[in-house]
Amino acid sequence: MFGLSEQNLSSRRCIWVNGPVIVGVGPSGLAVSACLREQGIPFVVIERADCIASLWQKCTYDRLKLHLPKKFCQLPKLPFPEEYPEYPTKRQFITYLENYAKKFDIKPQFNERVQSAKYDKTCGVWRVKTVSTMGSFPSETEYICQKLVVATGENAEGVVPEIEGLQDFSGEVIHAKDYKSGEKYTGKKVLVVGCGNSGMEVSLDLSNHNAKPSMVVRSSVHVLPREILGKSTLDLAMMLMKWLPLWLVDKLLLILTWLILGNTQKYGIRRPSLGPLQLKNYHGKTPVLDIGALARIRSGDIKVVTGITRFHRSSVELINGDILEIDSVVLATGYCSNVPYWLQESEFFGKNGFPKRQSPNGWKGKEGLYAAGFTRRGLAGVSADAMKIAQDIGNVWKQELNQKKRKVAAHRRCISTF
Repeated sequence: MFGLSEQNLSSRRCIWVNGPVIVGVGPSGLAVSACLREQGIPFVVIERADCIASLWQKCTYDRLKLHLPKKFCQLPKLPFPEEYPEYPTKRQFITYLENYAKKFDIKPQFNERVQSAKYDKTCGVWRVKTVSTMGSFPSETEYICQKLVVATGENAEGVVPEIEGLQDFSGEVIHAKDYKSGEKYTGKKVLVVGCGNSGMEVSLDLSNHNAKPSMVVRSSVHVLPREILGKSTLDLAMMLMKWLPLWLVDKLLLILTWLILGNTQKYGIRRPSLGPLQLKNYHGKTPVLDIGALARIRSGDIKVVTGITRFHRSSVELINGDILEIDSVVLATGYCSNVPYWLQESEFFGKNGFPKRQSPNGWKGKEGLYAAGFTRRGLAGVSADAMKIAQDIGNVWKQELNQKKRKVAAHRRCISTF
């Protein structure tokens, strides 16, 4: 799969990679790998977990389905099977990714966690140091390459906020990434902290399992129907944006949403002043696509509560002074990039772990550094990044190959004159 040379240095190996190193084998890493494979460019993929798409396989709840129609979620070079539903399930999506890896012969270096990646200006190479996550005596490896693709994604780590008294709460506290099903919460009072797509879906799942969820809605949020007039809301928005300005599309979406969902503010869900598409474009905040949670809020099966002041041993105190007795807490408080923890670079990536330049120009840095899957545009953004990155690397690869051929040809002509 890749050209390399290896040297044993006690417990550490040094490997020269004849091609790019890709960090991460979620959808972004897979997409870049497939596009490079199609061009015959060698590469190495490094993955900290023991499987592809580990966040999908290990850090998602059972009922999860893709929020957008499958045509917006497929990766380059391979569409979803025709028999898949419009909104594939978690298991179907994982199967699709596994088949994707097989089709393009993508064989990652599993169980290797990147400790650091730094550009060596003297030698003109990237030095990517990893440590094995298997065995009692972890081994270290240093990959040396001229191009580095950061494909660890926007949601590499769960965000756990600091809330007063949380450490004193006697019940179970988990992040949404560790939540699987509401089955074990039947009859229990569960506080869901957060009202994004995860918070809404976890609350709905808890309600489906006869738990008693209360969802904390601290800030404003756009809740849109997943479909409008039988058409995907995103699909409709993209169609309207061909003829109308963004602000007007937002106005139309909100009018249609009001007709379908009613006034969400009377249930404790305030809308932001900026429209849903503008908010997504300017601040990366994704609107919630409702798949049934709002109906449960209306019926009272899901209780909407205000922000938290502090936790007590078996209860939580809210900003409005109410005290709720609770058994468990699910923190649907979002995710963040882990890039700042290992990438020693500050010109291209910001402190938040995202490229400083926004899409569509945030995929390429200097010195052979690339970013895949940081557009805040979901899987469609992943595919767009992957194709651009592979094309750019391919152009350089062909130029270098042609230069080598010309040197060899010139050398042969020189020899033939003697």
